[in-house]
Amino acid sequence: MSNVADRALLWMRRDLRLKDNHALFQALTRARQVFCVFVFDTEILDELEERTDRRVEFIWESLTEIHMLLQQHGAGLIVLHGRAREEIPKLAARLGVNSVFANHDYEPEALTRDDAVRATLNQAGIDFVTCKDQAIFEKNEVLTQEGRPFSVFTAYKNAWLKRLTPETLAAHPSEQHLNNLARISASDAHYGVPSLESIGFKRTDLKTIGIRAGISGAATLLDDFLERIGEYYETRNFPSIKGPSCLSVHLRFGTVSIRTLARAAWERGGRGAETWMSELIWRDFYFMILHHHPRVVAHAFRPEFDNLRFDPDNDRYDAWCKGQTGYPLVDAAMQQINNTGYMHNRLRMIVASFLVKDLHIDWRWGERYFASQLIDFDLAANNGGWQWAASTGCDAQPYFRIFNPVTQSKKFDAGGKFIRKYLPPLGACDDKFIHAPWLMDANEQKRVGVIIGRDYPAPIVDHAAARLVTLSRYADAKQTYRLHAS
Repeated sequence: MSNVADRALLWMRRDLRLKDNHALFQALTRARQVFCVFVFDTEILDELEERTDRRVEFIWESLTEIHMLLQQHGAGLIVLHGRAREEIPKLAARLGVNSVFANHDYEPEALTRDDAVRATLNQAGIDFVTCKDQAIFEKNEVLTQEGRPFSVFTAYKNAWLKRLTPETLAAHPSEQHLNNLARISASDAHYGVPSLESIGFKRTDLKTIGIRAGISGAATLLDDFLERIGEYYETRNFPSIKGPSCLSVHLRFGTVSIRTLARAAWERGGRGAETWMSELIWRDFYFMILHHHPRVVAHAFRPEFDNLRFDPDNDRYDAWCKGQTGYPLVDAAMQQINNTGYMHNRLRMIVASFLVKDLHIDWRWGERYFASQLIDFDLAANNGGWQWAASTGCDAQPYFRIFNPVTQSKKFDAGGKFIRKYLPPLGACDDKFIHAPWLMDANEQKRVGVIIGRDYPAPIVDHAAARLVTLSRYADAKQTYRLHAS
């Protein structure tokens, strides 16, 4: 395309901000007039089971803030509701733009959508330009010395850090070029953000549970976290402590730039900041894995575990989903995700291990449940985390390391503060029983008002026995694979 176009269209997706937005920067510096659009894509929304979805409201709130900011520059946001693969080319033609800009998406279905949009636009003589924005390094940018993608995180992390320079963390100063935004008439049928009801959704409890959306919400959280980032290493594993940054949903929808976060960690230094930087690198790692190995969406990364035996037990699965397994930390964690759309990272590992290695249920069932509940759901990270816990993924936890839910509970919620918050019936239990209340005798149960089987369920599985079954099944899967491969 020519260096300067008359008109361009920025298609916002996972980049709901005006500051340090790569595609927006490219559009504003390569075109005289830039329109901004977001599409509530019915191909995605129609798959959602509930009409009260926190993610949809988070997006809606974030778009409302963006529209207000654009209005301050005499512009505004165009919001469409329909199939993005059809709506974007139609809008581009109606506006008479030369180019459409967007930031990269790495998910297989998104890539298929983008290919369709690109083909339609190109037929009309319109360029479709995509940019790297949601990762520091992507695709083939960090490879082994042999030129292959990494499959071990530590080696990837070391190579990633060696490539890191101030230039790779530099912002794209899109906010400095907003004078090139196109003016839009408020009378335009698609000007501004429609009501949630008009796109078929209702308000949720987003504000009640304390989630503040948008650019301002991300900035507030980041400021708060940077005051305690030095303690991140010590506090991150304890769910009753304010340890995590809680920025995951903002990263998911791009209300803050990954470069802003990585730069903050790099400049701060110290054990806490370095540990948090590792979490950001894991995110890039899983994007890279999904790019090179899209089969992981439906299959084990490690093919020897594609034939792993699972029990399709709907009753046990339902108990896990509802937080009624009889293991307090597991149940409290599931209550957290069900009530807030968020789950502490340590707890994600524990409940995933429990589903797969205690209940022997397919990791894909759990992955799908998280996808339906998590406000920060991201396909690459969710898939990577589940396959890590299930020992089927790249650089996964070895299959013979199986989380003991009681031991984990005692270690990371010693006083039962988190358990008591999400499981009020156990509130009166003594600390020595809060992690395994079935160990209380009848008199103790009566004394604290918790009758096992009535007020709180008995364990639905014996961990020690389940562990032996798990070890046997993983060993069998490996042996079967070797026999077929030889």
